[in-house]
Amino acid sequence: MRIAVSVAMAATVAGCATSPVDYGASLSPQDPKWASPDCQQARAAAAAYEVREKQHPGWEFAALGPYGLGIIAATKEAEQKQRKLHARDVHLQCSSLPLPKELQGDLGPGAKAKYP
Repeated sequence: MRIAVSVAMAATVAGCATSPVDYGASLSPQDPKWASPDCQQARAAAAAYEVREKQHPGWEFAALGPYGLGIIAATKEAEQKQRKLHARDVHLQCSSLPLPKELQGDLGPGAKAKYP
């Protein structure tokens, strides 16, 4: 049980992806792509995702069941993936700079997690 709690805590703390809204705000408004309709749509989608993420109920109740910690860890991992996906979309639509290393790779729905 102690190991499961440690794993769940590590999964929760380890992968804190930057908010897509904060990431979009960090990009240069002087970039020619910044004022484009595609960029505005990407930023609006990122803002809508952030609002939905903040409004969903907490998962503390799931910790009561035998599989609760696994459910919480999987949910947190999915949220991190969605944050990165929205941040990547904001970058591609709003910036002429190359994609940062942390946003590269396959983040689509079919992407598999790589475990050692």
